[in-house]
Amino acid sequence: MESAADDPVQLLDNIVWNCLAGPHAKFSSGTDTIKRYARGFSPLIGARERDAPDFSALARYCDAGEQFYCAGWSADAPAGWRVDFDSTMEQYVWAAPSPAPVELPQAIRLGPEHAAQTLALVALTHPGPFAARTPELGDYFGLFEDAKLIAMAGERMHAGLLREISGVCTHPDFQGRGLARKLMERVVALQLARGQIPFLHVMSANATARRLYERMGFRRHQQMAVRVVTFLD
Repeated sequence: MESAADDPVQLLDNIVWNCLAGPHAKFSSGTDTIKRYARGFSPLIGARERDAPDFSALARYCDAGEQFYCAGWSADAPAGWRVDFDSTMEQYVWAAPSPAPVELPQAIRLGPEHAAQTLALVALTHPGPFAARTPELGDYFGLFEDAKLIAMAGERMHAGLLREISGVCTHPDFQGRGLARKLMERVVALQLARGQIPFLHVMSANATARRLYERMGFRRHQQMAVRVVTFLD
């Protein structure tokens, strides 16, 4: 059987757990069988047994009404939890040479001082699970116009050599200029220079984004079930 050292991409099969039990353990809460990102970070749950997560063990680390994303699990909701949304997403892995250098002198590394602006842009564009402290998980870059954040992209999950591209979004008034793509290419080049493997997630129904990522140099790796669940009590 191949190990992660032989084939680091196999970590994608249970990427949230491999992240929370690995490089991002310091940002997690939970047990040795199931974990979540700590409050303030992206609301993701990962379980050692991806197909049979022990939600009862996680309950004391959650607040009533908290909503989370959980991938790869499709059984009935356990007691105390509710499934709000069922869908599928695609995992993509970078499979091309490094992008040409992107000149973005106006790009700013996002930090805690930009939290309000990042959350406002996320609320407007819905790029996926994101919270105020998510930019602490990696390098996030943003473009501003008249002091307003108009586009951003960065990195979230990290396991082995794998590094996720995430939080990709552009304000509706500034779409069509390739701003988010340029930021993504900057992050991809940064990851490749570190010797890492860029990957990302996109909803299966988002054909426009999938075509863009494929043109950029990503290849589809696999489809996964994804759910939004709420802890009731």
